[in-house]
Amino acid sequence: MTDFPTPDEQNEFEEYLNQTDEEVVVLAQAGDGQALAYLLNKYKNFVRSKARSYFLIGADHEDIVQEGMIGLYKAIRDFQPSKLSTFRSFAELCVKRQIITAIKAATRQKHVPLNSYVSLNKPLYDEESERTLLDVIEGRVTNPEDLYISQEDLARIQTQISEVLSDLERQVLEAFNVKSIDNALQRVKRKLFKFREESDS
Repeated sequence: MTDFPTPDEQNEFEEYLNQTDEEVVVLAQAGDGQALAYLLNKYKNFVRSKARSYFLIGADHEDIVQEGMIGLYKAIRDFQPSKLSTFRSFAELCVKRQIITAIKAATRQKHVPLNSYVSLNKPLYDEESERTLLDVIEGRVTNPEDLYISQEDLARIQTQISEVLSDLERQVLEAFNVKSIDNALQRVKRKLFKFREESDS
């Protein structure tokens, strides 16, 4: 960790070295880009030391440092010299707050897939639809070998069904699958429950 200022920075920021941080902040807030650069450079190692205490999910240490630098910039922007606190203590508060906010946001994002899931058994188009997302996924065979074997299996099963079942039984089987019957029963229950509620009121 290099000390501030380095010889090059001492030449570049010479006019600010004899001023207090609070005085330089006023200049930076008034639009002095050099004053802003001076403060960012002066406090960058301070930010790095604060960032060491934190861990950000899915990010490396430099991401936390960047968040800390954003907090430092906000401190420069928002500091009010009339308040009793020094710029350094205000900057520390802003840096910590920015890093903690970023960590909380990252933690919330981690749970987004759980909070925005879609059920595979949900009807595909609307409540009256009998096709579900699971039906579509299960129905897709992309491997040509699997596709050929599936067609062979289907033909064999259909032959066995025609030998075992009567014409009426086969028609019932072809007309309905387990999922569509279950969906129909759920709709019947909902409609009856709604009818009962309306009758009671």
